[in-house]
Amino acid sequence: MSDIRHSLLRRDALSAAKEVLYHLDIYFSSQLQSAPLPIVDKGPVELLEEFVFQVPKERGAQPKRLNSLQELQLLEIMCNYFQEQTKDSVRQIIFSSLFSPQGNKADDSRMSLLGKLVSMAVAVCRIPVLECAASWLQRTPVVYCVRLARALVDDYCCLVPGSVQTLKQIFSASPRFCCQFITSVTALYDLASDDLIPPLDLLEMIVNWIFEDPRLILITFLNTPIAANLPIGFLELTPLTGLIRWCVKAPLAYKRKKKPSLSNGHVAPKVTKDSGGMDRDSHLLYSKLHLSVLQVLMMLQVHLTEKNLYGRLGLILFDHMVPLVEEINRLADELNPLNASQEIELSLDRLAQALQVAMASGALLCTRDDLRTLCSRLPHNNAKSRGLPRCRMSGELVGTSVS
Repeated sequence: MSDIRHSLLRRDALSAAKEVLYHLDIYFSSQLQSAPLPIVDKGPVELLEEFVFQVPKERGAQPKRLNSLQELQLLEIMCNYFQEQTKDSVRQIIFSSLFSPQGNKADDSRMSLLGKLVSMAVAVCRIPVLECAASWLQRTPVVYCVRLARALVDDYCCLVPGSVQTLKQIFSASPRFCCQFITSVTALYDLASDDLIPPLDLLEMIVNWIFEDPRLILITFLNTPIAANLPIGFLELTPLTGLIRWCVKAPLAYKRKKKPSLSNGHVAPKVTKDSGGMDRDSHLLYSKLHLSVLQVLMMLQVHLTEKNLYGRLGLILFDHMVPLVEEINRLADELNPLNASQEIELSLDRLAQALQVAMASGALLCTRDDLRTLCSRLPHNNAKSRGLPRCRMSGELVGTSVS
């Protein structure tokens, strides 16, 4: 690698970046012939940090900075490389070498460039980049995954009105990336504060994706070899837990949501409301999402049985339901139950439906005693004395009258 480095030092930044990709392509192609999963050692990563991310090797040296045009050209070089490399195994290992966090000072540059590369891939529909990003999301700690999700949401749902239409199109181009993106987004937007309520454009896009093809959110689970014990600190195999959190917390979170203010200090005009503080469009979207989640949960028993994981793998962890109940309690206390009785009832109904169907399908593994203990912590409701939340199940599971 030292010989390659010396030759790259004589080049300008863009040609050096292109050349390092060329050399590592040859290096890893050779490695893959002798080992299906070669270990990425320190040498290639250091070359990428120095000549792609512009992090100097010498201590105390000032980092080089590409101007905006050079950065755009670098992104184009990278997009073209992944598009032209026909071997997926080589693409994946190069992508991993580029963007796997190393816990060093290059990580900020690494994550910034990754966000811009994936955003460009969405804009110009570069499927190989999206597929590599889907794999990256699956094997990278969640703290980095939500940073990528945030970058894409900012680019396509916040900065330019109407640009979400471009993001919508990746549904047919890379369903695998869509699945991982939804999982990342539900980890990012947990409705813990007004800032963490998903933007309406994002919510509508995700709901429509899932409603059109409910199996979309099972793609990672269905296509991944799975051990019974999943690693901690990474994205879950499906976004089901996050989507349940959205549906259950939404009525209370939107009721809590402060009215937007204009720059002159006046309150913005009222939007037509349906359920408490939620506008009618959002209320209908969450109801539609709740139905889709129940439909997916009902599919799971067959898939878990096929993978010999029924009764062995809980795709919805009981340990994640405990903080959800605590969050419902906190929101209910904030809102004053006398002023939010309808929203509390709706949240509890959705939670009850999700828990019942998840347990019946084998997606949630817990005993009835565990469930009674959990439900005893819920805000007061008419059926609490029976140890279970109320649940109007008749009709909801076949697509009518879903809360």
